Amino acid sequence: MAVKPVIYLLDVTNRDGVQTSRICLSKLQKTMINWYLDQMGVFQSEFGFPLTRHETNYLNANLELVKLGGFSRIRLSGWLRATKDDVKNAFKLVPKLKYLNLSISTSDQMIVHKFKGKLDHDSIIKEMQEAVAEAIKLGALGVGVNAEDASRTDVDYLIKFALKAKEAGAHRIRYCDTLGCDTPFSIYEKIKLLAEAVKLPIEVHCHNDLGLVVANSIAGAKAASDAGVDSYINTCVNGMGERAGNADLVSVILALKYGQYMADYHLDEKINLKTAWKICKYASYAFGVPIPINQPGVGSNAFAHESGIHADGALKDRRNYELYDYEELGRGEPEIIETGRKITAGEYSGIKGFRNVYEKLEVPFKNDEEATRILELVRYANVHNQKPLVDDELKFIAKYPDIAHKIFTMTP
Repeated sequence: MAVKPVIYLLDVTNRDGVQTSRICLSKLQKTMINWYLDQMGVFQSEFGFPLTRHETNYLNANLELVKLGGFSRIRLSGWLRATKDDVKNAFKLVPKLKYLNLSISTSDQMIVHKFKGKLDHDSIIKEMQEAVAEAIKLGALGVGVNAEDASRTDVDYLIKFALKAKEAGAHRIRYCDTLGCDTPFSIYEKIKLLAEAVKLPIEVHCHNDLGLVVANSIAGAKAASDAGVDSYINTCVNGMGERAGNADLVSVILALKYGQYMADYHLDEKINLKTAWKICKYASYAFGVPIPINQPGVGSNAFAHESGIHADGALKDRRNYELYDYEELGRGEPEIIETGRKITAGEYSGIKGFRNVYEKLEVPFKNDEEATRILELVRYANVHNQKPLVDDELKFIAKYPDIAHKIFTMTP
């Protein structure tokens, strides 16, 4: 019996998500996003930009965390322009980098109006091939090639570009609907042609400018599966991303699990939806962007019923008006808020208050020296985040103080 193609999730919150205008994440918050994604069973996180100097310590520290067993499954991949020099410089700054995506524009619109004569169709392919070869020579184990603006690229040229990427040693092709102009019908048709011609796994990277991002992502992955290759849907937690955003992580999982006619398609079995509530709440706090009340799965109204007919039906049998169970997303437990005395750990905390916080978290210290060191790191972390730390951040710092120290350290 033939093995079914697998639909994997490659989350880009820490790359495309943080490019959202007017918001940002600290390096600790980016690390925690990786940590939650790992708990969720996500295959890969595009964790940052190897050539951006303020990312260097964070990137190297997270790769060290992989070696220490801090991540159990997730791969960490960097994003680079598809040029040989960028690849060389990236491996100097982040020598343990093993997974990356190399990006270059392929549409006539961008070749003419973005590159302004510096590159043409042939030189784009040449640059890309040189970059792929260099990355593999320097030790990359997984290289994805991004066709930026693939949705507006001539299909014949797109296929030629992808075949040349395969020839150079690329492991995947990223089809980018950069402007969000695709529909489920157009993206299915083009990705099926691409996958059948190239026979490489396809990454599906969509934007939400027409409100179709999840539908397009599912249609693209379906096309790749129908063509007999694995696919990698690019997602962001809570649908963050440039302009109108990227494909929401939880919505994509729900669509694959519960969408009609999707039962025969093979979502990565390691996905653990029970982590959904936790990661979405954390990302909302970290980004400072509330979760919409009507957000699929995790919005406050996702399982709320007020209409008499709906309430009556849901109480008789939840399947009358609920497609999936709230427990499956890690919801249902009451959230306890302390309204009495509250001791917090901040940038000006003293040792007694700090110890009180960690005692409640049931985190012991070997001696006063260790406690003092963790206190200093927690102070830095509060300055770093510019907001109070959540319990998981406090626990992370205590468990991995050396990693935390590297994450907080930047040299302008």
